[in-house]
Parts: sequence; C-alpha cells; structure tokens
Amino acid sequence: MSSTVVPQGVRHNFDPDALREKYRAERDKRIRADGNDQYVEVTGDFSHYVDDPHATPGFTREALVQKVEVVIIGGGFGGMLAAARLREAGITNFILIEKGGGFGGTWYWNRYPGASCDIEAYVYLPLLEETGFVPRQKYTNAEETLEYCEVLAQRYRLREQALLQTQVKSVSWQESSRRWQVKTDRGDQLQARFIIHSNGPLNRPKLPGIKGIDQFKGHTFHTSRWDYAYTGGTSFGELTNLEDKRVAIIGTGATAVQCVPHLAASAKALYVFQRTPSSIDVRNNQPTDPDWISAQRAGWQKRRQTNFESIMSGLPVKEDLVGDGWTEAFRNLFGGLGDSMPSKARLAWWAIQGAFSSKRRERGLKQYLTDKAVQHMGLPQKMEMADFEKMEKVRARADALVSDKSTAESLKPYYRQFCKRPCFHDEYLQSFNRDNVTLIDTHGRGVEAFTEKGVLFDGEEYEVDCIIFATGFEVGTDYSRRAGYSIEGVNGLTVTEKWQDGMATFHGLHARGFPNSFFFGPIQSGFTAAFTYALDENSIHAAYIIDQLRQRGATRVEASAKAESDWVKTVIQKARLTEDFQKSCTPGYYNNEGHVQFQPQNTFYGGGPMEFFELMAKWRGKGKLDGLELQLSTYE
Repeated sequence: MSSTVVPQGVRHNFDPDALREKYRAERDKRIRADGNDQYVEVTGDFSHYVDDPHATPGFTREALVQKVEVVIIGGGFGGMLAAARLREAGITNFILIEKGGGFGGTWYWNRYPGASCDIEAYVYLPLLEETGFVPRQKYTNAEETLEYCEVLAQRYRLREQALLQTQVKSVSWQESSRRWQVKTDRGDQLQARFIIHSNGPLNRPKLPGIKGIDQFKGHTFHTSRWDYAYTGGTSFGELTNLEDKRVAIIGTGATAVQCVPHLAASAKALYVFQRTPSSIDVRNNQPTDPDWISAQRAGWQKRRQTNFESIMSGLPVKEDLVGDGWTEAFRNLFGGLGDSMPSKARLAWWAIQGAFSSKRRERGLKQYLTDKAVQHMGLPQKMEMADFEKMEKVRARADALVSDKSTAESLKPYYRQFCKRPCFHDEYLQSFNRDNVTLIDTHGRGVEAFTEKGVLFDGEEYEVDCIIFATGFEVGTDYSRRAGYSIEGVNGLTVTEKWQDGMATFHGLHARGFPNSFFFGPIQSGFTAAFTYALDENSIHAAYIIDQLRQRGATRVEASAKAESDWVKTVIQKARLTEDFQKSCTPGYYNNEGHVQFQPQNTFYGGGPMEFFELMAKWRGKGKLDGLELQLSTYE
C-alpha cells in the first residue's frame, strides 16, 4: 500500500512513491565530493577562453585621470539602467566602465547560434515605453537584444561617457577625500564620489576540471565566446564551416538547448555529452501583433511586469497577461488564479520548497504557517502532485518527439521542475532524430577525460575536430573573483573578508565598511524571474539616494551598524527556507552542485520581489534615508 498522501478526489496515472524514489536515485548518482571545485577557473593557461572575439583588435587610448561623481562598473542592463536613471535624476557626471567592446553584458558575450531570451520581450526588455521600441517577437533573440542595447545607449547618451574595452583592476576607498580610487588595465585613475557595482551574476565562464582538458589538439571554445571564424554562420545558424567537422558539445543546460539544433543542422557529426537532461517544454514563439501593441495604454509595460512577477511570486492576480510556460507552471502549482488569499498563495509557494517545520514559521502569518495548518490544507502534497503531473507531461513530450526510445528516455528529466531552470524550445528534442547526432548519456558521471584526439567516456574515445564547452558560469564563488577586481573599503577591509561568514547588507545594496557604494546583488534584495526588472528597481533606488545626498550636501553615506544588522535579521526571518527542497534536487548551480550550505542570510528577500519593491518605495516616500549615516561637507 502506498504511503503517499493523495488529495481527496484526485487520481493520477503515475505512482508518486516510485517517482520520489526515481528522483532520489537520479540525484544521488550525480552528487560529487568536489562540488564547485570540479570546475577550472579561466585564468593562466585558460585565460584565452574569456578573450573578446567581438572587439576590434589593437584598440588603444590615452589613460584617463580625473574626478567624477559616479563610476558605474558594468555595461549590461544593470549598468545601462543605472546610467539612465541617474540621467533622469539630473546626475550627468558619471563614467561607465565595461570590459567588452560594446553594451549588453551577458548579451554582448553570449552570441552563440540560437541565443534568445526565455522571458517574453515585453517584460524583459526595460524602458520600452520610454524608447518607443517594439520587439519583433514575443521572445527576443540575441541580435535584437543587442540592437535594443544600442537604442538605450543612444537614448541616454551613454557612449560619450563610457570606457569600453576596459577592465577594472581595483577599487579602494580613500577616507581623506571621501572618494573611491578606481584603477583599470588601461592606466585610468578615477576618483569617484560614488560607485555602482553592476558586474552581473552570470559573467565569468567556467570550464570542467576534467583530466586532459589541456591535451586536446583540436579546436575548443566556450559558448559565451562563440568562434564564428571557425564555425561560420551567425547567431541565426547556417554554420557552414562545420559541414566536414566532427563536433562535441559538453553540457545540456539552457545554452546547449538553444545551440544544439544549429550544430545538428550543420556538423558532419555532433556528439552531445549529457550529465543531466534539461526540462524541455513548448516555446511557441510568435511575432508581435501590431494591432495589440498599438492598443496598449500608457503604463502597459509596468502593469505587465508587475503581473508577471506577481504570478511568479505566488500572488493572486485577476488575469494572466503573459500566458506562457512560466506563468502556466506557477498557475498549476498554485491551483489556479484568484482562488487564494495572499497569505495562502505565499504559503503554497513556500510549501513546494519544503519550507516548513515546527521551527520555521513566518511570525506575521502564524495562524497559517503552522505544520498543522499546512497539513490540514494538504498544500505540500497538492503542489507536489501538480509538479509530478507537469513533469510527466514534459517527459511524455520526449517520447512523442524523439524516435529512438532509448534516447528519449535519456532525455527525460527526473527532478522537480524548479530544481533547474526550465527550458522552452521547439527544435531541441527533434535534433536527436538526425542520423549525424549522437547523445552520450553519462548517467550523471560526466566526461571521464579528454585525449589528444577527442573525448573519452566509459572506455570509448570519441574522435572530434572541435570541443565546445556549454558549461555555464561561476555562481556562488567569491564576489571579488566573479567581479574580476579587488574591492577595498574602510581601513583596507575587502568584500571577501566582509562576507566570508555570510552576506551582510542593508537592503541588499549597501554594505557597512564600503561607503558611497551600491551593490547590484541580487542577494538580500528582490530577485525577479525577469532580472532586468530587479535591476531597474535597484537603479531607481540608487539614483534617488545619490540625488538626495547631493541636495543635502552629503559627501559620505554608509549603512549604520544597526540598520545592517536589522536587515540581515529580516532577511533570515523572511528567508524561504529552501534547504530541504534544494537537497532533494539533482546537482546544479541552483544548489551549489548538490553541496547545499544553507545560510539564510545568503538568500533573496523572502517576502518576494513585489513586497521588497513596495518596501523600498515606502522608504523613499518617507524622505528620511532611515538606516543611512550621512556626513556633510562642502560638495564638490
């Protein structure tokens, strides 16, 4: 007899106990003792993997030595939005520093064939109403995203105040001048009153630390530095130079899902080495309806963004304005729209993440968040059943689209839907029906070694001409390491020392010991599925504070010790305690490669992004800059 509690009146065509056991088995065989250490840092002999293939070689310029009000580090959407909101606030004396040869951040680097955004463009691309830009499709691609970055750069006159192809080497606080000294690899020495760190959470590529990685004699590159000189073609495919090439791709995450169909269509032979399959749902991209976009009323994008993020946060809404795979998934988990009061909707979201025990209660909702109440409503069981049902449909899709049954089985994900980032694609699974495509399912073990001629797994050598690493980016490593520059605050305190025992910030933006600084997290602040929304809210908040300091004649601002301590306590109290859920997941960057070292203070704001943004708006509305210590002097 099954021990599973199934909601009354509900029947399923699967065995929940069998699925739980299958999930556990798939997780257990993928756990590795080395965790994040299984990856190689792209330095030294591997530094060429982060070279810029898009910039004009031989670029030189004179070093810049000057004082400036604000330095923004990063030319992705975070840095661009920070500059745009500063300009809107009348703050024009800023310099933006970007290591790439253009704007776009992750979109500047990731131009692999098929690169596109899995969040709809009307939500993801910020400031659409301000620029008048109309995305050509519901889901934009890399080329259009870069085109839009240029639209933003022109609209907010960013090029004239940007140092491109420039890498920050160090930033250090100078107490005597109340400024940050910023040094770059081009000899620049800037004295900045304020500094905004917007280096992006996914910017530093990582390589697998597999034996022989430096022994292969053929061609190699990382997907974030796609080598079109070797493959031919563009981000739309047509990789004609590969017609006589045998290609191996390592990894089957979101990037591989997008580029594999183009490799499959062009290469003489393609070997896809898979450790863990991705969840592949329907994408169904559509062109933008001109009648629909012309009928939108002023403020339409903000309403759409709020609607999308509310659904993703488990908040009830009257209507799903986006209606895609993301919102469908969350509607299924919450059992429909509008049928729960806010507290119960949040309760449902917490329940799916295994957030409940007798010691883990949200004080403000104590009447709902007791074990007894949770079990009485059956929400954990209902949501687990909804998750099982959804993933059964995803797995059935592999059976329906992949001809070879063994290959189809290998492509089925056996884990909860949000253990990994869900993927949406309409050509990936079908690629494995091609005669030139071979899936090498490593059953969680990964590739054994590289040889001079190719890739070794299970005693068999696969000879190839090219190896492509679709192995992702560093997540969870030291902040300064990911940023690529040292940060020294008051009395030489480094961010590494500051956060060695866990994050400590005020509102996720300020860190005591680092005056006049803004860190665009997203740790300890609001995290959104459409990350640009959170970056814009951070930018609005930072611009407001800097403008207020100018008006008040303040030249130094720092979070008070109490404000920082209280905020950390708030983050811990509101943390969606996901430890149990993450431990049940297969390894990946979501759960530190299966080594869950749960620290509640190292999470996003647990009340959800909409609650966080409302809290920040109320804080600004008071006009008191509560929690910040200001020092006044003659403003330069």
